[in-house]
Amino acid sequence: MGKRRPRRYSQEFRAEAVRLARESDRSLKDISAELGISTTCMRNWLSSTPDDKQSTKGRVLSLEEQVRQLKRDNERLREEREILKKATAFFAKDGR
Repeated sequence: MGKRRPRRYSQEFRAEAVRLARESDRSLKDISAELGISTTCMRNWLSSTPDDKQSTKGRVLSLEEQVRQLKRDNERLREEREILKKATAFFAKDGR
C-alpha cells in the first residue's frame, strides 16, 4: 500500500469554510463534519487566515455587517431568555 496523498482544496472552498466557521454559532466539529474535513484541518485554516475583525479595527462596520451581527446577537439572547424562563418555572415549581 502506498502513502495516501493529502487532499487538495480550492482557495474558494477554504475561504468559504473559514467564513462559515467565524460567522456561525455552531461548533467547529459540526462544521468540519458537514464539510467533510478534519477539525484539525479547519483549525489550521482558521489560524493561517487573518481575522476580518482584526483587519477592520480602524474602519466602521458596514450597515449590512452591523445588521448581521445584531441578528446573531438577537437570536442568542432569545435562546438565553427561553432557557431562563424554563429554569425559573422549574425552580418556582420545586420551591412550593
